[in-house]
Amino acid sequence: MLQWNKLTRKVDRRLILRAGAYGACAFCLASVGGCALFRDRTEDVPADPEGAAMPDDARKGLIKREPSPWFTQLEGEHVRCELCPKACELAKDERGLCRVRENRDGEGYTLVYGNPALVQEDPVERKPFFHVLPGSRALSVSTAGCNLACKFCEVWDMALVKPEDVHAYDMPPEAIIDYALTAGLPALSYAFGEPVVFYEYMDSLSVKAKEHGLLNLMHTGGYINEEPLRAIAEKIDAVNFDLKGFNEEFYREYVGGELDNVLKSLKILHDSGVHIEITNIVIPTVNDDPGEISEMCSWIVSEIGPDVPLHFARFYPLYQLSGLPRTPVSTLERAREKALEAGLHHVYIAKVTGHEAENTYCPECGEKVIKRVGFVIEEIHLDRGKCTFCSAQLPGLWG
Repeated sequence: MLQWNKLTRKVDRRLILRAGAYGACAFCLASVGGCALFRDRTEDVPADPEGAAMPDDARKGLIKREPSPWFTQLEGEHVRCELCPKACELAKDERGLCRVRENRDGEGYTLVYGNPALVQEDPVERKPFFHVLPGSRALSVSTAGCNLACKFCEVWDMALVKPEDVHAYDMPPEAIIDYALTAGLPALSYAFGEPVVFYEYMDSLSVKAKEHGLLNLMHTGGYINEEPLRAIAEKIDAVNFDLKGFNEEFYREYVGGELDNVLKSLKILHDSGVHIEITNIVIPTVNDDPGEISEMCSWIVSEIGPDVPLHFARFYPLYQLSGLPRTPVSTLERAREKALEAGLHHVYIAKVTGHEAENTYCPECGEKVIKRVGFVIEEIHLDRGKCTFCSAQLPGLWG
């Protein structure tokens, strides 16, 4: 059994490495809430040993309708969703491509306000955020639905289904906030599924989180229109942005969206001043072309800046791409080399537990300032974000 010490945050290193070798979420073997990718979604969330108010039992098919301001009225009781570039026009009783937004009697509704399919605590490094409160835990919240259709989706059984098809919890925003405060967590994380489709729920949660001094973290594919993005960016503290590739054809065929819209969202977030980290999952034979990766990294440096942390994530065979091999570590290492050559300062390799590129290095003196094994922090040599070896300031939210 993994030995967990909450004060020192240390875990048996050998078992972490063993779990990582199988592509498992090593830290979550030791965590209270389990791992969304491996835990049976029909199970109740287990009781927290410190007495946090856990959600009620999940119920399959739970829907909670709420009118949404992000619809435009059209003729004949039709409505158009203005939340994302797909701009779904819906006749009465029709739903959008995301499966969770509906025209009910000529008015646009969200079907996932207060009925999350996932509520769990995890390390902030799992999002992944490597420059946000290292070693802390956040309360992750997600609902059914997604406005993209990635063929390599890791949570397809939650994101690419209707809300009727999942077990969900009856948890209005107040219940989520109470849970986080009672558990002593410093942040909410809108992650695992796509938070764009539960925008109204996230918006309410983020307002209440701010009122109680909690950080708002978001992991998104960024397929959202400018107006709602700018509105939510005012309340979000940090975003991990899935830049899934750098090829229009790839985005259309494997993601179900347009790359230009994604790049526009990334630039808007940058302009808003939100802390950004980027994740790029490298899929063998699909989006692993070295020239394309170099082009992507050069774009990031010129448009977002050299200090943005970039995570190259290993692909594991699943969903509609289960016939492909997992990404060779050498491919990830070459991608990291291309990123460093392009001028990025903080480039990580994700989902390869124990790799040296999990660590954070000072771009000025080159010293290792955060030592990681999986999601576990073993050493930190930062003082309010400043390198203790040379006093260089690293980008991030450190306290």
